Amino acid sequence: MNQDSEFPFERARRVTPEEHQQFKEALSKQFGLQPRKRGRPAKEQDEKYEPISIRLHPKVLTWAKAEAQRRGIGYQTVINEVLLAQIG
Repeated sequence: MNQDSEFPFERARRVTPEEHQQFKEALSKQFGLQPRKRGRPAKEQDEKYEPISIRLHPKVLTWAKAEAQRRGIGYQTVINEVLLAQIG
């Protein structure tokens, strides 16, 4: 980084969350743009997965990983699909 700047960084301060919100509102009002929401969209309560720990036989895991690679998806998705098919 170039250290030859004439801006007095030692006198600079951080922007407060309230000021940040005001800047966003001013930009939205002036240009009519709404900032995009960041991150993954929230899931409905019945769509959320529950993190667990489970021990599987190595043959099951080998099969699931091979099937996942063949289909181009994650191996946990393969295991979940098989279990969901079993319960109907």
